[in-house]
Amino acid sequence: MYRRRRSKFQIFVITFMIFIFLMGLFIFISPYLWGAAVDREIQDNALQFLSREETEPTSPVVEIVEPTEEPIPHAQLWEDMNAYNLRLYEQEQSGLTCEEDYRKPSFILANYGLDSEVFGVIRIPAMELSMPIYLGATKQHMADGAAHMSQTSLPIGGINTNCVISGHRGYNGASYFRFIEKLQVGDSVYITNLWEELTYRVTEIKIIEPSEIENILIQDGRDLLTLVTCHPYASGGRQRYLVYCERQV
Repeated sequence: MYRRRRSKFQIFVITFMIFIFLMGLFIFISPYLWGAAVDREIQDNALQFLSREETEPTSPVVEIVEPTEEPIPHAQLWEDMNAYNLRLYEQEQSGLTCEEDYRKPSFILANYGLDSEVFGVIRIPAMELSMPIYLGATKQHMADGAAHMSQTSLPIGGINTNCVISGHRGYNGASYFRFIEKLQVGDSVYITNLWEELTYRVTEIKIIEPSEIENILIQDGRDLLTLVTCHPYASGGRQRYLVYCERQV
């Protein structure tokens, strides 16, 4: 009788220990599983944008091309975005004064008849990364992919522009810009917006303090893309890691 009770107790203890081990293992790996799922969703959203079919917006547009030429899709948006970039340059980005300035979206795509707030895709072969681009570095946009920082040039290219794209340095197990240090001078970065694909090449890498806003301003005569994320990894955003890229035409 004693041995039987002892045997049952031992089975209970072993079962309980296995249960605790499996629970601990699940808790340990669940962020990675969740992160992998988020990475997959982000990549799928990027691929969906790249494979989209051009459709006419639901609201009227104003064409800015000659009548004999093929109309530009979403022509009013194209015109307004070019005007926005020019205004930023002429006003020396005077609106870029605090975090709230770059979080508020510069454009709401739904106002132009678009059914998605994905404006484009950033593709970085050296990082094996494709992410959708959203306008405005809101908390939700940063969670969904890469975010254009408002009060910096929009990702449509052009002289006297510097488009700043922000991404998490890993978040809740997902990668985002976690492996940005794989990027080296000379590597290519591609931006696909609603109209075309823009090719950039990495020219410089810099680590700055969060308050050093002058490092993300427009530079006269240049067509730039600047990637920004936290540094070092898992530091809580103590510094910023910048990758400067120049347009290749």
